[in-house]
Formats: sequence, structure tokens, C-alpha cells
Amino acid sequence: MADAIRVQKAVAGAGLMSRRAAEDAIRAGRVAIDGRSAVLGDRVDVAVQKVTVDGIPIPVNPDLETYLLYKPPGVVSSASDPEGRRTVVDLVTGGGRLFPVGRLDYDSEGLILLTNDGDLANRVTHPRYGIVKKYLALVGGGPTKTDVQRLAKGIDLEDGPARALSASIVGRQGGETMVELTMGEGRNREVRRMFEAMGFEVMRLVRTAIGPISDRSLKPGQSRRLSTSEIRDLLASGSPGDR
Repeated sequence: MADAIRVQKAVAGAGLMSRRAAEDAIRAGRVAIDGRSAVLGDRVDVAVQKVTVDGIPIPVNPDLETYLLYKPPGVVSSASDPEGRRTVVDLVTGGGRLFPVGRLDYDSEGLILLTNDGDLANRVTHPRYGIVKKYLALVGGGPTKTDVQRLAKGIDLEDGPARALSASIVGRQGGETMVELTMGEGRNREVRRMFEAMGFEVMRLVRTAIGPISDRSLKPGQSRRLSTSEIRDLLASGSPGDR
């Protein structure tokens, strides 16, 4: 590993802690390389090897980038579009080639991640890792509390049962109702189809959080790069048994 660096330098370089704190973490057995406990003096190839602190992966490769974007409605959640429509990748300028993590449907808006880190993308999108997403749905008509409770009990869709981890009414105005939902999966138009199955139309759907990541200051079309601590918090929010 000609390009390998000492593991304490890799951990400190990720911006999570100082070199001295990284050395203390290694001595305490908190740092691992590819699942093996690290010791001072170990070297790591940051381009191919995985480093964890307390069992949580950290982005030691400086070439990896992850951005948080507020996707406006009318933008495609893909790297390219055969119809020539604007994509989420068009809205973010990063140093590397980025791709969206999961998707928001064309008419929906809110937070989406873009990255060149395949491991992070897999952990955020695969249900086994348990990283939840939160939404606000503006629904036409007047769903009752019982209607909304059905979302958490489960709705039969054509591609199988779907359920929210939690759902509650947070406001009403005129003939529209605002419902907040927490979802563990990300099937195509899942939230919209759940409401449609109960006879309600979603007028507006906004993703407000991905795990612990949220940012009310972002306006539609705006983005920012996630910090190392945010990435660590994001990965730590998943199911600990599957790290």
C-alpha cells in the first residue's frame, strides 16, 4: 500500500477529531480498519479501506463528497434525463461526479442527498439500515385521525403493503390537511399512493429530514456540503446491528 497513511492521520483528516484524540481513540480500541481493531502505526489506504470509529463508518477518503439539496418540484431525481428535463445533478456543483441518493418524485420537493460515496448511498437507501425520512403532506379533503392512523397500520398497494412508522395531523386550513409522516422505505410515489388508496389527493409533498439531517434555511434549488460530523450522525442513526 504505497499510498497508505497512518490510521490516526486518516481519522484526524476526516475532521472528526484532532490527531491526539484519534490516537487516544485507537488506544481505547474504538477504531477499526475493515472490521479489525486498529493499533497505532497501522496504515490505511483511504481509497479502498473502510475505517470506523465506535462501529460507525467515517469518510476518510478526501475525494468523497456528499451534498444536501432542496429539490424543487419539476426536477428529476436522476443524474440525467432522456427527455432533457432539469435534474438534481444540474443543481449541485461538486468536485466529483455526483449521483442522487434515492429519489423524490418529479412533483415532490424537499431534501435529497447527492454523493460519490457508494457505501453511504447504500446505507441511506436500503431499509435494512433503518435510516428514516420525514415528510409533510398537504392533503386535499379532511382525513380524520382514524384515517391517518391507517397509514401506520398499513395500506395495501399493488406492489405490496406499505406503512408509515408514524403519522399525525399537524394542521388544517380550509379544505386541506397537513400530515407529518415518518417513512422507513422509499418506494416510488409511496406516500402519494398510500393516500390515494384511502381516497385522498396529496396536493404538496415535502421531505423535511433524512435521518437526523435537516436544514430549514435551504431554499428550493439551494445545496450545501455535509460536514464529517453530519455524515457520522447520519450513519449512526441507522440500525446498529447492521453496521
